[in-house]
Amino acid sequence: MSKTIQEIQEEIIDEFAMFDDWMQRYEYMIELGKTLPIIDEKYKIDENLIKGCQSKVWVHAELKDEKLAFTADSDAIITKGIVAILIRAFSNHHPSAIIEADTKFIDDIGLKEHLSPTRANGLVSMIKQLKMYAVAYQTQLK
Repeated sequence: MSKTIQEIQEEIIDEFAMFDDWMQRYEYMIELGKTLPIIDEKYKIDENLIKGCQSKVWVHAELKDEKLAFTADSDAIITKGIVAILIRAFSNHHPSAIIEADTKFIDDIGLKEHLSPTRANGLVSMIKQLKMYAVAYQTQLK
């Protein structure tokens, strides 16, 4: 039985709680970025770029067995870590579950307030984009 989005988010909160300070959390995010399911080069196109990010972030979504699988990449290591966290939480779930999922776990780990304003905006844009993919694929399933 695969974990729910909520369970994965709680896992992420617990992992971040293990660290004493934000330098350690940043290092952990960089490590997470290395586990990112990397987007195929052919999808590194302008349509897949997240608008509103200061660094380049590409996200691609594919529907597999009624579940949305995300791949991504970024030219910045912290951003790669951020998108890896989001993909870990939302990938391989039904589009409706992604649409309904809340993103409070981002606040719970304190991510937004420890990012520069432009990175925080980029984070919001990434979440929006993942949800938009979910909405687009949800309509195909009906």
